[in-house]
Amino acid sequence: MGSRRADYASLGSWIRSGNTRPVYPVLAPPPGQPIRVERLRLTWLIPVFVVVNVVMFIICMGINNCPKKSLEGGCVIRFLGRFSFEPLRENPLLGPSADTLLKMGALESVRVVKDHEGWRLFTCIWLHGGVVHLLVNMISLVFIGARLEREFGFIRIGVLYLLAGFGGSIMSALFLQNQISVGASGALFGLLGAMVSELIMNWTIYSNKCAVMTTLVIIIVVNLAVGVLPHVDNFAHIGGFISGFLLGFVLLVKPQFGWVRHQPAVVRHNEEAVIKSKHKGYQYILWVAAFMLLVSGYAAGMILLFKGVDVYKNCSWCHYLNCIPTSRWHCDNGNVTCQSSFDKGYLTLTCVNNGHSKDFLKVTKATNVQLSVLCSQNCS
Repeated sequence: MGSRRADYASLGSWIRSGNTRPVYPVLAPPPGQPIRVERLRLTWLIPVFVVVNVVMFIICMGINNCPKKSLEGGCVIRFLGRFSFEPLRENPLLGPSADTLLKMGALESVRVVKDHEGWRLFTCIWLHGGVVHLLVNMISLVFIGARLEREFGFIRIGVLYLLAGFGGSIMSALFLQNQISVGASGALFGLLGAMVSELIMNWTIYSNKCAVMTTLVIIIVVNLAVGVLPHVDNFAHIGGFISGFLLGFVLLVKPQFGWVRHQPAVVRHNEEAVIKSKHKGYQYILWVAAFMLLVSGYAAGMILLFKGVDVYKNCSWCHYLNCIPTSRWHCDNGNVTCQSSFDKGYLTLTCVNNGHSKDFLKVTKATNVQLSVLCSQNCS
């Protein structure tokens, strides 16, 4: 199971200090220029997103019912009853089984393409692999998303969140064709990408922009680097970031400094100094270029996905973007296989890759997803 962990360790002090969304000081207006007064918006969509994610996790745990359905037993925190967690060997994030996540709408490339279940590209962003996964993502969403919503409104941020998550799902399905994936971190990386493009798009109205840009780039690079650890879906992170970066040019453009609308909230110092053009020329160019790249990127990704193209044939090094093997861990990329046999009330799995065998007692039947998880554990 490839959990989309939003392992924002590098956001640590930034989040704790409440500065996840950088404050860009606006340059003071030159003499004779009008002052644009912006209204503060209420934040309600991001809290709704958080509630939906939490409710979905609770429902998922209730359906999982570890004491009754676990193959190996040994459920964690058993006093929770049907809401107890799967054994840590199967899910170290304190959550449900891969089989339950798949039933609830987790992303699996085969089901999207062959079973025509394209809805999984959206449903997977509302599911999480465990309590740890959920908490990290939701804390990051509150501090990043709430500030963006206050500045740009719920419509633009809602569209940005969903489309960035969709972009992350497309890339994940293309590159991780033998694994399942869940999580909101593709959408979260989309918000981070949009913060970068928004700064570029509205470059002329901010001060201290170089320092802010450097900070953003360092945070994003570090968090993408964390994604090369095993069991982290870094392709969803990359796809979400690219989508969000392009969407920021399209959705988060601001009027150039000096332009005002005919409204009571505007104070004019000099009528002749009012700028009639809402946006600068480079903003129009970036908007058109980003929109064309975004549409063509989504279209190309969907075509490659539904044609069943094996991207690794044309990009032999791409798997290193998701996991880099070391002496402490390996990256099987979902390519391990096992031979299974049921006999006298127990299951025997033999790893074809390394010949290791293991017996699972009191297992008389198992789904394909459960066998895949147990095979991955056996081969590791």
